[in-house]
Amino acid sequence: MSAALEAPPHETRVLSRRDFITLSSLAAVSVFSGCVTRETVNESPGEYATAEPIIDIHQHTNYAGRTDAELIAHQRALGVTHSILLPAGRYFGLEAGCGGNDTVLPLARKFPRQFSFFANEVPYLDEADREIRKYLRRGAIGIGEQKFQVDCDSPAFQRIADLAAEFNVPVLMHFQHDRYNTEFARFHKVLEKYPRVNFIGHAQTWWANIDKDHSQPQLYPKTPVTPGGLTDKLLRDYPNIYGDTSAGSGLNAFTRDEAHMRDFLARHQDKLLYGSDCDDKIGTGPKCQGAQILAAIHRLAPSKAIERKILHGNAKKLLRLPASA
Repeated sequence: MSAALEAPPHETRVLSRRDFITLSSLAAVSVFSGCVTRETVNESPGEYATAEPIIDIHQHTNYAGRTDAELIAHQRALGVTHSILLPAGRYFGLEAGCGGNDTVLPLARKFPRQFSFFANEVPYLDEADREIRKYLRRGAIGIGEQKFQVDCDSPAFQRIADLAAEFNVPVLMHFQHDRYNTEFARFHKVLEKYPRVNFIGHAQTWWANIDKDHSQPQLYPKTPVTPGGLTDKLLRDYPNIYGDTSAGSGLNAFTRDEAHMRDFLARHQDKLLYGSDCDDKIGTGPKCQGAQILAAIHRLAPSKAIERKILHGNAKKLLRLPASA
């Protein structure tokens, strides 16, 4: 393993007195954003309840240096009521300095109404099985974000799918041409081999392939979309694959051809899940991808019922979240 690819180890982070003060001041700002109707620092029933709950399936601890307090304030400003924390593998930090398993567990335990967490590890490491099992047994409700340099149908990744089948949890995958979970055109073989495992697709190659005419090296295409791309077909043909709307790739898919996206949301209304994957510290404005994706869903969802499925219902059902989520 090249040292250049290694990320520094992450320490477990809990709310310090300074973080507490930061959270209190930032949360106060979100009260005036119109997203939040009740703010407290300590959890209680109905804490910061919104008129309509929102589940964010894609967030990270320590993201680009963001503190736990800033993460909490960011999610509240978005109006998110429950977030899924996705840890990094030990050597990579998901290329963004994200925290590992040891950072998501304490935050989720401290604020269980606000956070759930996945478990993760580099799939080809000998200790991957042991590490993921450890955190699944401690309450992780999924595996991911799997963002590693393997083929998507490789023996290494199939070890992850085997674990997911054993524990009956989903796997969230980052598909990026020639880099992460490569050979996307073969992923249908995994869906067929593991029909009882639910997979969640994310990132550039996943979203670029909503277009039948997509050229694979392009990561953020801007041209109008021809329906019937590989992602479109996977969502249509396989009940065990879902789509994560997060990041610049998701936002690009929403905005490159809005007429197509309206039809896409209608077609796959039961398979799409809101995610932000946003390292912003504020939770509003043009620099916050999470806020822009939310705005696009509100604008483009063909009906209120479809909007609510994408922002809440689908994730709650897929992840088997409690009634309070």
